Amino acid sequence: MHLTNNEEIYQLSLAYMSICSFMQIPNMVHIAIQKMIQATGNMIAPMWFQIAGVVVNFVFDPLLIFGIGVFPAMGIRGAAVATVAGYLLSMILAFALLLGKKQKVRIKIKEFHIQKWMIARIFALGLPSFIMNALSSFMVTFVNLFLVAYSDTAIAFFGAYFKVQQLIVMTVNGLIQGCLPIMRFNYGAGNRDRLHSAFRYGTALVSGMMILGTLTVNFFPAQLLELFTASEAMRSFGISAMRIMAASYLFCGLSTMISTYFQATEKVGSSIAIQLCRQLLFLVPALWCLDKLFQLNGIWLAFPVAETATMLIALVIMAWHRHKNIL
Repeated sequence: MHLTNNEEIYQLSLAYMSICSFMQIPNMVHIAIQKMIQATGNMIAPMWFQIAGVVVNFVFDPLLIFGIGVFPAMGIRGAAVATVAGYLLSMILAFALLLGKKQKVRIKIKEFHIQKWMIARIFALGLPSFIMNALSSFMVTFVNLFLVAYSDTAIAFFGAYFKVQQLIVMTVNGLIQGCLPIMRFNYGAGNRDRLHSAFRYGTALVSGMMILGTLTVNFFPAQLLELFTASEAMRSFGISAMRIMAASYLFCGLSTMISTYFQATEKVGSSIAIQLCRQLLFLVPALWCLDKLFQLNGIWLAFPVAETATMLIALVIMAWHRHKNIL
């Protein structure tokens, strides 16, 4: 299924994906090691090997795309190779940290054996995070299926906006991922006061950061689009579109924290339900209905509508759990 009628864009996308899609193992390995080290309380070292990978990607992008100096001009494939090189460096540094320095977590092959119950719990407790990440990719595809009816410019704009959104959301997600182990540790220790305190403080910080993100996008949409060398056609609808979609951040923070709280307290079903509401059960119908009513503006409006509905559902689920005295 094509998300563009432009054959050149389609071929460039295939070239990029043919390299990146089949070279994800280094990325997955370094993320797994990163989480193990973070679980011991060391948040600094994982940050540095992630930064190292990003820097390599940033430096080698222009070198390999345009063929600067001794490097060949690879075009779009060069961008893909630079991305994979960043993943590879992060993985090498992660292994060096895990194996070369004394850590609270050590790999001992001779003592390694499979415990089915442990694998089952890893999958069960990690399922909400998996669904959140997977649905994010599906969401982009769903939105592009609606945008393809309008123009390639609309699709390009959404790609640019999604990068801006990820910058805000991933920053907030870093804070949420810091709250998750704290809530999880205190839940396991039976310390409900510290569990609820971590949730309250985390929610306040996340909400504040989301408000800041909303204000930034609303005050500087033109400047943000300029970072992607937006055309006049893109700017004509993109500035108002960014302001509309940025309103969704106001509701996203609270529902995400509630979902994370449920994940930390082993209420996996409730956590998954909130994620499904956000990026599937509410968003897709909202896209379809509002597209019919308001055309292109309806697609942008679907995001705050879906986030508002998700936040209300999250609050209802939390109230239900409190009523049953199981929080």
